[in-house]
Amino acid sequence: MSTQEITEASGYWFPDDDATQRGVAVLNALRRYRSAETAMRRRTRDSMGMGETDLLAVRFLLQAQRAGRQVSPKDLAAYLKISSASTTILIDRLVRSNHVRREPHPTDRRALVIVPTTETDDEVRATLGVMHRRMMAIAEGLPAADARVVARFLEDMREAVDHVDPVAAH
Repeated sequence: MSTQEITEASGYWFPDDDATQRGVAVLNALRRYRSAETAMRRRTRDSMGMGETDLLAVRFLLQAQRAGRQVSPKDLAAYLKISSASTTILIDRLVRSNHVRREPHPTDRRALVIVPTTETDDEVRATLGVMHRRMMAIAEGLPAADARVVARFLEDMREAVDHVDPVAAH
């Protein structure tokens, strides 16, 4: 047994009972999933020639477009939690790479909206489509009760990490 396997099986500093071992196994599986997802996002960014913020912006713009919502530079800045200057640089970069276009706002001629290009939508679908279909097939294959348990577990985990204050932990 490798050192990693021993460490993973031991549960680190937790007591060595059945419930703890089940919890450790679940958390280790979650860590492996997160590592795989991080690697997938890196491969996606690399294949599309984008940074993390660029990819987040494109994903946000594509979701807004599918929902029929207009996105202003200010909306994008708020979503990404970046300054207006950084947003301008980001949009300039995405325009140059043909991932987005600036268009006049449909009702406010002083404003602009940011729109993903058709090529970007096609590129994202080609890059992520097969993986998303595989993931959806797995999720759809869960019995309804199991799907509710998994969804509740993931929401509870999200809430647990959302409430971590790194300053207070020290």
